[in-house]
Amino acid sequence: MNSKPRVLIADDEKLIADTLALILNQGGFDARAVYTCSKALEVAPTFRPDMLISDVLMADLNGVEAAIQMRGILPDIRVFLLSGQTATADMIARSKAGDLGFEVLVKPVHPQELIRRLQNAAPPVRSVA
Repeated sequence: MNSKPRVLIADDEKLIADTLALILNQGGFDARAVYTCSKALEVAPTFRPDMLISDVLMADLNGVEAAIQMRGILPDIRVFLLSGQTATADMIARSKAGDLGFEVLVKPVHPQELIRRLQNAAPPVRSVA
């Protein structure tokens, strides 16, 4: 059984999504990248991520709405919202997303900072029964 925390990354900028997945996979996580929020919601029931990292501004469905829907599928999922704009990040942190405990990361996020934040949010390591 895989005991690494699972992270689902949703970003329509494929280079960013793939780079974050690579960094996290090398940093001790089981990370998977998708390029739309709809795809994230589609793979969540089978991948069962512990954490979601989603860009806020996406073409199909915004990251906040997708994260709210994701909570309906996986109530214990930790959510990190990515924003390239500080003003947007501040607005999100003060909105319903902040009330729901979603954390906001401002792009570009340093790989070590990202790994530290996710390690702090990761669930306890699952033991093999």
